[in-house]
Amino acid sequence: MTRDPGGGANLAALRGHNAALVLDLLRTAGEAGISRLELAGRTGLTPQAVSKITARLRAEGLAAEAGRRASTGGKPRTVLRLVPAAAHALGIHLDRDALTLALTDLTGAPVALRHHPLTLTDGPERVLATVAEEVRALLAATAPDGEGRDGEGPDSEGSVGKGPDGEGSAGEGSARVLGVGLAMPGPLDHRRGVPGRVTGAAMWDGFPVRDVLAARLGLPVALDKDTNAAALGLAVRPGAPRSFAYVHLGTGLGAGLVVGGAPLRGERTGAGELGHQTVQLDGPPCACGARGCLEVLCLAAVARGDLTEAARILGTGAANLVRLLDIDRVLLGGRTVLAAPGVFADGTAAVLAGLRLPVPVEVADAPHAVALGAAQLVLAPVFGLDPDREPAPAPGPARKPAPGPAPEFRPESRPASGPKPARKPVPDSAPEPAPESGRDRSSEGRTIR
Repeated sequence: MTRDPGGGANLAALRGHNAALVLDLLRTAGEAGISRLELAGRTGLTPQAVSKITARLRAEGLAAEAGRRASTGGKPRTVLRLVPAAAHALGIHLDRDALTLALTDLTGAPVALRHHPLTLTDGPERVLATVAEEVRALLAATAPDGEGRDGEGPDSEGSVGKGPDGEGSAGEGSARVLGVGLAMPGPLDHRRGVPGRVTGAAMWDGFPVRDVLAARLGLPVALDKDTNAAALGLAVRPGAPRSFAYVHLGTGLGAGLVVGGAPLRGERTGAGELGHQTVQLDGPPCACGARGCLEVLCLAAVARGDLTEAARILGTGAANLVRLLDIDRVLLGGRTVLAAPGVFADGTAAVLAGLRLPVPVEVADAPHAVALGAAQLVLAPVFGLDPDREPAPAPGPARKPAPGPAPEFRPESRPASGPKPARKPVPDSAPEPAPESGRDRSSEGRTIR
């Protein structure tokens, strides 16, 4: 691999399973870093294989030395750390009434945020044009030379001009991004990158969102449900439970599920459609076509200001998830929950306690959980943390959007951390370099099984 002159790295080699194991340990070690011997002990790789992988990561600017650590004997060990600024990801939360963009570093920490009002019912062509425009503005505002920036820090939302050609392309003159994660209301097919009949916005049904946005931006795009993205973002955090439900109450009601440390999406990304559980057979009609859905009842209670009742209804849905999946924890989020976190946490916990379901209830207080989780649709596969997705393709040189309109739409026929599961290293068949001279071999790192 060669260093990209634009400041990012060509990450084709990161698709290797062993490199992902090493990168994830560098990520979780933080600024303190981790030695090569510890990496070998924790991955099960040979010290020679670890030396080869870390040398490649250092050459690409993804890893760097973080000083030396005293050893039990012999030469002090050199420790390595991840370089968060080596590459970035862009997470987009496309809600029914607003757009939130988050540019993150390799660790998923936000570098810049941008917000813009919109209406999902304006249709995919108009909305995606706005998304592409806002992406260009955000990336221009975070350009390394600082040109066009009105503010500093992660909440900078400065308005910026266009590139020298009058339009500019995503990533041109800005921090190199590995790709874009787009999270929106479901249902949708995350493998094909196509929404289904989004509640209240049926015009999105079958539109090739992923491919159209990728063509507009010149960047790889991953599409997933908003709740799945938020759950993934929470699952990769240190200390995350192995099995939990993220229950999101905002403009709609849904859930993201993590079971056994991995996101549970279902074959058609249909898992977690909590809001459309029927809980009242003769209840009010829902925009999905059914009656008495959890979502319509909960949002009605919110609309009339009865948050206690809304929390009770939310707790009923959470109890159904606990009974069905035997999860370890319920995490609550979304703008409505965050506006009254105590009411919803206490109300949900009371329902679970009344049903003798001893599962903790917590509020995931990240205000941009969906946008930050959407960035993990790109980042998590790089670290081997999302088995349902391939790593984003290497970005290469910035590409300008193709001239003219986006590809024509042709409808298609519809037919968090306890111990994570052990990820075994793949045998490395390439020749291995000789061990470092003078390296301390008196104590190997402890193997985690």
